[in-house]
This record gives sequence, C-alpha cells and structure tokens, in this order.
Amino acid sequence: MKTRTIKIEDIHAQAEAFEDAGKILRGGGLVAFPTETVYGLGADGFNAEACADIYRAKGRPSDNPLILHVADRKMVDSAAIVTPLAEKILAAFCPGPVTMILPKRDAVPDSITGGLGTVGVRMPDNDIARAMIRAAGVPVAAPSANISGRPSPTTAEIVAEDMDGRIPLIIDGGPCRFGVESTIIDCTGDTAVILRPGAVTREMLEEICGSVALDPALVGADTVPKAPGMKYTHYAPKAPLTLIHGAPEKLEKAFAEEIQREQEKGNTVGIIVSEELSEKLGQIVPKELIAVYGPRGDYYEIAAHLYEALRFFDNKKADVLFGEATEEDGLGLAVMNRFRKSAGGRVMFV
Repeated sequence: MKTRTIKIEDIHAQAEAFEDAGKILRGGGLVAFPTETVYGLGADGFNAEACADIYRAKGRPSDNPLILHVADRKMVDSAAIVTPLAEKILAAFCPGPVTMILPKRDAVPDSITGGLGTVGVRMPDNDIARAMIRAAGVPVAAPSANISGRPSPTTAEIVAEDMDGRIPLIIDGGPCRFGVESTIIDCTGDTAVILRPGAVTREMLEEICGSVALDPALVGADTVPKAPGMKYTHYAPKAPLTLIHGAPEKLEKAFAEEIQREQEKGNTVGIIVSEELSEKLGQIVPKELIAVYGPRGDYYEIAAHLYEALRFFDNKKADVLFGEATEEDGLGLAVMNRFRKSAGGRVMFV
C-alpha cells in the first residue's frame, strides 16, 4: 500500500483534503491525523471491520479499547449516554485533552470497547482533527498512530516511520501541542476517577468536580485497568531504560556513578535528561547520546518532547538508557506515568 501525506496549511483552502479523508474513513479505510495531544490512527468508529484494521495496523491487542473522537455534542450523544458528571466536564474542558468514559450506545461495536459496556469519548481541541471528523460524518475511533508498544508520535514524520505502507493517508498538521495522551476520566459514577493522567490535571478537575480519585490500577494495585492504553506496556524505547529519581543536587553524582558502572561493562550508555543535567554530564556522555526533554520542572515542555526523546535512541547504538525522573504534581503526574511505563517500572531513588 502506498501512503500519502497531505500537509495542511489552511483548513478552508484545503477542503478537498478533508473530503478525501472523510471518503477514506466512510469507506472503511484508516487515516492518521493530528490532535493537540498526539497523532491518532482513525477509522469509522461505528464500523467494526474498519476498527479491526486499526488493531492489525498497530499490532494492538484486540481487548485494548479504542477512544471515539467527535467533532461536536451531537456526535457525543450518538455514541454515549452523557452523565451529570460528564456534563460538567464537557462544559469546562471540551474541546480539550480529556476523554470521558461513558455508558455506550448500541451503535458502538462491542469489539472496540474491550467487552465493556462503556466507551471513551473525546472532542479534540484541534481544528484539523475536528474538520476531518466532520467530513467523515461519524465518530472516529483512534488510538495513537504508532506500532503498539512504541512511543506515541507527535509529528507526521514520526507517524510515517511506523505507518508508511500500512495506511493510505497521513494528515500533517505539524507538531502536537501537549505531547502526551488525553486525561481519561471515568464519568459513570458520582465521583470523577482518573484512569490515565494527562494535560487536564487532577487539580484542574477538582475545581470543577470537587473530589477526584485515582484509579487503583494507576497507582500500582493489581487490578484490571478500565482505560485504553493502560493494560499493556507502552512508550518503550528499544534499549532498556531505568529512571533515576532524587533531589537535583544528588542527581549528577548518581547518574555519573551509574553511567561509569555500565561503561566499565563495555555498554554504550544514553541519557534522557533535563537541560540542566545534560550540561553537567556532557563530559562523560557524548552529545549524540544525550536526549534533552526540556528545562527541569517545566512539565508542559517536558510532556511535549518526552516521546521524541524516547524515540531519539531508535537509531543510536545505545545498550542502556538512564532517564531523569520528574516530580508528580500537576502535569508531572502524566509525564511520570508515561516515563515509568517506558522504563517498565524501573525507578532508582537516590
């Protein structure tokens, strides 16, 4: 299959591009498209066969649910039953980087919900995404547009690395704004429960919803996760990664010791760190083996570049990776959730 990429410069002047994408989606095909979080791999969300092609293209386990992306409130109602709690979240954060878990309508195929009676619904805060969904005329089911288990793509170029030859069309809308997937909230009860952290933070939700809980699976309990993207290992670079967490004044020594230990074994070491730490470790790690995710404590900058930093080492000859962990307040919770999963839970405290 030949994959085309269309760069969107002007939504109104390029109406034909959206008509093309809509035609592909209505015909059962797949289209990769930008959102404010990461790039999605979309199919007609009411077409079970088309959605099955998403699983095949990604190599994604079929019991891992898909999120339905909608352009407006009418599409939300076509896919799910909106609860009182969801009404508050819709009013406060939609369009935006938030997914609501709601009771599903009969039109939603059971095959995309992982056998659950609920479905994730999201209205992206990206004009290109919503224009494409309107052109399709149906909710668009879409996980991230990458091979399953790999870091999610934040540019069309990264999408092409994984999806070239697998899908007919990539819509290029430039870099994504947030860089980590949406916050997923269980809205089926009276209390908002965060199933996956994202750019809509717990603190932001508490202002609107009052009490907000974290799903037990998110904080380490041995339970079955309810949210897309939380059941399996994700975001993993090709080389094994260990995170190092500690006070800034302790990190330089800790990194230096671990790097030296691995180098003495004959291993080539790469690091994923803040700007501040990269300057201090530049004497012992070659520049081409240092991925900088942004200034320390700037979670929005780190989130926007985390997956890019993880993919940085795909074509490098690194045997071992070390990453600088962040704190977990605000958006830092989402950053560390993804970073920790990319490390397979390997975190060293100093």
